[in-house]
Amino acid sequence: MLNLSRFKPRFWDYQDAAAGPGNSHFSFRRKWLMIVAFTTVVTLTPLLVMALVDYRLTRQAFESEAAMGTSWMVSNTWRSVSFLLSQRRAALEFVARDNTLPDLLAPGRLDAILTNLRSGMGGFVDLGVMDANRTVQAYAGPYALERSRVKTTTCFDHTVANGFFISDVTLNRGQDHQLVIAIRRDLDSGGFFVLRSTLDVWLLDGPVLQVALDEADDAFIVNTQGILQTPTRHYGTRFEKLPLAIPEAVGRTRVMKTVDQAGRPVLMGIAPIPDSPFLLMMVRQESGIMDLWLKPRMHLIGFLLFSIALILVSILGVATYLVNRIHTADQRRVQALHQVEYTNKLASIGRLASGVAHEVNNPLAIINQKAGLIKDLFTINRDYTGNEKLMGLVDDVLASVRRCGTITRRLLDFARHMESSIEAVDIEDIIRQVLGLMEKEAERRCIAVSVAAQEKIPIFESDRGNVQQIFLNLINNAFAAMGDGGRLDITIGRKGATHIRVTVADTGHGIPEADLKRVFEPFFSTRHLHGGTGLGLSITYGMVSEMGGEITVWSRVNKGTRFTVTLPLEPPRTPSAAACAVDPTINPAADRQATERKTT
Repeated sequence: MLNLSRFKPRFWDYQDAAAGPGNSHFSFRRKWLMIVAFTTVVTLTPLLVMALVDYRLTRQAFESEAAMGTSWMVSNTWRSVSFLLSQRRAALEFVARDNTLPDLLAPGRLDAILTNLRSGMGGFVDLGVMDANRTVQAYAGPYALERSRVKTTTCFDHTVANGFFISDVTLNRGQDHQLVIAIRRDLDSGGFFVLRSTLDVWLLDGPVLQVALDEADDAFIVNTQGILQTPTRHYGTRFEKLPLAIPEAVGRTRVMKTVDQAGRPVLMGIAPIPDSPFLLMMVRQESGIMDLWLKPRMHLIGFLLFSIALILVSILGVATYLVNRIHTADQRRVQALHQVEYTNKLASIGRLASGVAHEVNNPLAIINQKAGLIKDLFTINRDYTGNEKLMGLVDDVLASVRRCGTITRRLLDFARHMESSIEAVDIEDIIRQVLGLMEKEAERRCIAVSVAAQEKIPIFESDRGNVQQIFLNLINNAFAAMGDGGRLDITIGRKGATHIRVTVADTGHGIPEADLKRVFEPFFSTRHLHGGTGLGLSITYGMVSEMGGEITVWSRVNKGTRFTVTLPLEPPRTPSAAACAVDPTINPAADRQATERKTT
């Protein structure tokens, strides 16, 4: 599983411990989020708006182009069909005007005219001349219609009324699909005759079938009742009812959006064919049309997404870098302020300890002098020499004076080494000196303290004051973490040939795992309610780093805490920036057993 914690910035979980628990504090994470959000909005908003506008404009342009293309194809096909029908109509009108009625009724005349029409333009099946009584006076063609009376009145009546007629496609004899065209010719005598012809249906099928369309598109001719006059690809065969709603014809080519019988959006073009009952229709699937637009758009969208990802990565990287720099600078500033504050505090304590020691030493010297004089007088006087009780009391006074002198010397020695200076250091002697200051508290609280040196530790040069403060802080924290009857184990050993390692392990209440990574932060403390300032471990970490060493911590709740300090035997020429670490693998019990085995 991918470990995302490796990519977490240093400031992500940082909290300003100086604000105290439950108080509002400065959050670097919040500032990072604000920078990322603001920069992202400012950067991506114009890009997205431009992309959206381009998307809509190009889509509208492509839809308009698709509609114009459909209109163009419908218009061209409409012109082809209209031209073929107009041409046959004009041919009939020419025959009717170029020949008198007797000429047309003459034997063989219609046959000759039909032959010429077939060879000249094609599409004619037969010719017939009808009088005003609907009787066929002359006929040329494959059917025997001469002297027969026309049964249907639709063709004849419309021709007489309008002067011209084109019928729907019909199923004629021999299963041939045909349509009828007829014109009226008025005579000078006041009568009229009708010249009628049957046309081949390819006049309608040919232009429609020649339209170049995609597989999902279709073009066909219907009549005003929605009956298909030509075969289709997807909407039925000839003479079936068209399953699409036919819009109202307006006398011109029109393109509109609608849906087919399956509910799919289609682009429909429609054009009425003049002087006929026919409508030319073209249906194109909108999905197929938009695919031609969508494919290049998808490339642009992919480029847009890549650009957005690149911008976001850049924003995250720059924001993280800047906030990290701010966090680092703030940490250094806070660390310096804390160092000055802590140093001033320890200097004040040192001056106070030095003053107290000097003031106490003066009366102690007088007490020691007077008590010694009394003892000398008692020794000279034989009456008091044998008084053991009196001599014992004098010895007790002198012993107490010596003990007070030891304490004041420790205070003076501690105060004298508060200032930074490189000198010879005996690490065990310093640790025991610090423990001497805590001796009475350990006795009062029944805390068992042990100091074990695993091997001979050489005297080395280091900053004595810093070493003293480091172990004073660690031992003081250990005492604060333990209850009465606890145990403090200090182990001194070597780590290779160039370093020493000192372990301070207690049996206190331990540190929760969530707080382990923050123990070295300034002002972070789990003892806010008990007077803890959170400066001790932060200052300790800084001192160890300056000396070129490192400090690690292991802890378990209710089991104890163990700090391990590693210091170089030779002071570094330049300050080190060794990082603190939280080592969850260190086991105090196992290390203690290994130490005992090495000692034995």
